[in-house]
Amino acid sequence: MTEITPAPDTDLRPPRSQWLDVWDQFKTHRGALWGMGFFVVVLLAVTIGPYLWTIEAQFIDIRARNQGPSFAHPFGTDQLGRDTLSRVLAGGRVSLAVGITAMLLALGLGTLIGVIAGYFKKLDGPLMRFTDLFLALPLLPLLLVIIMLFRDTLRAAVGPETGIFILIVLIIGITSWMQTARIVRGDVLALKEREFVLASYSIGTPARRMILRHVLPNVLSPIMVSATLGIANAIITESALSFLGLGFPSDFPTWGRLLFDSTDYLQQYPERVLWPGLAISLTVLSVNYIGDGLRDALDPRIRGR
Repeated sequence: MTEITPAPDTDLRPPRSQWLDVWDQFKTHRGALWGMGFFVVVLLAVTIGPYLWTIEAQFIDIRARNQGPSFAHPFGTDQLGRDTLSRVLAGGRVSLAVGITAMLLALGLGTLIGVIAGYFKKLDGPLMRFTDLFLALPLLPLLLVIIMLFRDTLRAAVGPETGIFILIVLIIGITSWMQTARIVRGDVLALKEREFVLASYSIGTPARRMILRHVLPNVLSPIMVSATLGIANAIITESALSFLGLGFPSDFPTWGRLLFDSTDYLQQYPERVLWPGLAISLTVLSVNYIGDGLRDALDPRIRGR
C-alpha cells in the first residue's frame, strides 16, 4: 500500500508584517527615496562632519577673509575669515535640532488636543474653537512680539544661546500644532464608530485604556506624516526669524543666520547666500518628499497598487 505524503500546509506560515507592506509601498515613491537618502546624508554631515572637518566654526583668520572656494576652504570664507563650510555644518546642527524639537512639541500638543476633542464629545466644541482661534492669529507678527517680550529675560536666566533656543522652540511648537489636532480629531471621530471600539466600550473599557490601546495606535499614520511636515515648517520658521535678525546671536550660526549675515555682501560674494540657501531648500524639499511618500505608504487604500 502506497503511503500518501500530506501536502505542506502553507497556511501555517507567519503573517507578513504590515511594516513590510508599508516599506514596499514607500519604495515605489522615487522622490521619497531620494528625499530620505538626502536627509540621512544631511544628518550624517551635521553630526559627523565637524569631527572630520576640524576647522572651528568660530575660528577667525583675518588674512583669509572674503576668499572664494578653494582646497583649504571649499565653501570660501566670510568677512572675518571664518570657514563657511564649518559654519554651514554647525548651523545645520542647530537648525535641525530646532526643527526636530519644535516638531515633537507641536506633535504632542496637536495629538493630545485632537484625541481629546475627537473622543470626548463635550470637549469637542471648546477645543476646536480654541484651535480656530490659533489658526486665525497672524503668526509672524505674533512670533515677533513674543521674541521681543521674552528674549532678554530668557537670555539673562539661562544664557544667550540656550535662552534663544528654548524661546524659538516654544514659540514654533505652540503655533504649529493646529493642523495636527484637526487631522487627528477627524480620524478619532471615524474610529469611534468602528466595531472593535464599540465592542471595547460595551464591555466597560475605561477611557484612558481605550485611547492608549485602541485609538492612538490607529491614528499613527497621520501623526507620522504631520511629523515630517512639521520638521520642514519649523526649519523654515527658524530660518525666517534668524534672517530677520530676531533668532540666534551672530556668533551662534544657523542656516537662517548665515543668510542674514551674507545679505550685505550679496553683490560682491553671492556664493555666501548660495550655500545656506541650498541647505535650507534641499532639506525642506527632502522632508516634504518623505512626508508625501509616508502618506501614500500608510494609506491602506493605496498600499499594494
